[in-house]
Amino acid sequence: MRFEALNKLWNNVRESSHDFRASTEIFPALDTEKLAQTLEVREKGAENGASNRPAASAQSLDEIEQRIVGRVEQEKASAYQILEDQFQTFEGRLRNLDFEGQFGLIRQANASSLSDFKAEIASGVDELHGLRRDLKIAEDEMASFKRNHRLDRAAKVPSAGATSVKVALLVVLVLIEVVMNGNFLAKGSEQGIVGGITEAIVFAILNIGAALLFAFFCVRNLLHRSWLMKLGGLVGLIFYVAVAVAVNLALAHYREVSATILEGAGAEVIRRIRENPWGLVELNSWMLFAIGLFFSILAFIDGCVLTDPYPGFAGVQKRLDAARDHYISGKQDLIDNLREIRDEHNEKIEEIVRDLSSRRQESSAIIAHRTRTVGLFAEYQSQLERTANALLTIYRDANRNARTDPEPQYFAAPYKLERLTPVTKTSEEWDDRVLSERIQVAQTELNEQIRKIGSEFEAAVEQYHRLDKLFPEAGVGTEQAA
Repeated sequence: MRFEALNKLWNNVRESSHDFRASTEIFPALDTEKLAQTLEVREKGAENGASNRPAASAQSLDEIEQRIVGRVEQEKASAYQILEDQFQTFEGRLRNLDFEGQFGLIRQANASSLSDFKAEIASGVDELHGLRRDLKIAEDEMASFKRNHRLDRAAKVPSAGATSVKVALLVVLVLIEVVMNGNFLAKGSEQGIVGGITEAIVFAILNIGAALLFAFFCVRNLLHRSWLMKLGGLVGLIFYVAVAVAVNLALAHYREVSATILEGAGAEVIRRIRENPWGLVELNSWMLFAIGLFFSILAFIDGCVLTDPYPGFAGVQKRLDAARDHYISGKQDLIDNLREIRDEHNEKIEEIVRDLSSRRQESSAIIAHRTRTVGLFAEYQSQLERTANALLTIYRDANRNARTDPEPQYFAAPYKLERLTPVTKTSEEWDDRVLSERIQVAQTELNEQIRKIGSEFEAAVEQYHRLDKLFPEAGVGTEQAA
């Protein structure tokens, strides 16, 4: 897998580290009036006051006052539990940021990514080396062919468009000859124009096909350096002339014979060719002979120029072109693959760099939120103390108004809520200054990694092109000798 360590780090970046939504409404305020009604503070105060309870000598809170204080203490304990739960959430959020793990993954990615990229380059070099050797073999074959056959020109390999035009010309010749011969032969055919076209198809294929085969496989040997091949080409030319004349004479005689004889026309044509081949008596027959011979010559010329006139030269050139195209496209594919890997690597690095800054900001926000929550809890305890004193005041006023004896002295003393001091675990937290420095170092290392990957990419491209110097083009002279 490409860049396994980097991918692990990148996937870790993409995963959300929390599902927390900050809220300042953590500790709900107590409704003093509603609580007074619930606890029946006024009623109990007036009732106890009418009985002069608590006694003037009392030193501690009575039952109703203790109920008030107990309710406030209960709310304090509940709020403290909420605070502890919030601390757990904050701790989990900070732990999920996992800066140490991120820094470790960055170190691992920096150590392995460059090695992975170099391994990809080495694999490409091996693949391209084989393609370049194939091209060198094709170049050597071309150089040897031109040397052995004393050729100092480039092979004439027609383009796909030019070849299509030449093939289309042959098809058109066949169709025209079929239609024209069909009209001539329809005169003596029992089936009329249909029968004439059927017979014309046979003669057209034979006429055009023979011209094409002789031109492509035989007559081109006249240009060969070997005298034996030249002789074969000359014999092929003679045979072509003989076959072209014979086929078109037979077609012309067949037209005349088929017009007068219903059966045995083929045997009569053979007899007439043996005894008097040029004994055509109708002008249409001579026209049919001339048209067929003309089309045969056109097909013969088209077959000669269908590819390079020198036998085998075009085949060698096509193999060379194919090997060169394969090498060039293979090299371009390898470069594009490395470019894609480099860009993918750099995009992930940039995302990781942004994530580090985001995590630091998130860490600061979590700590600040925790600090605000601690402040809210302290304020909430003060609020609970005020609520307790308000309730006690309501009770004592009602008690005082209903009493006949003096009130206890402690009625004048306010209630003091015993504060709970929350303990935050900060031993595993990062100091913001230290964290900023570590993130800066990590970002510098990641940016350096981008630079190294870029340098390796440029070196790889140069290394791929350097194969052209190790395997120079064939026929370069002094460079090849060197």
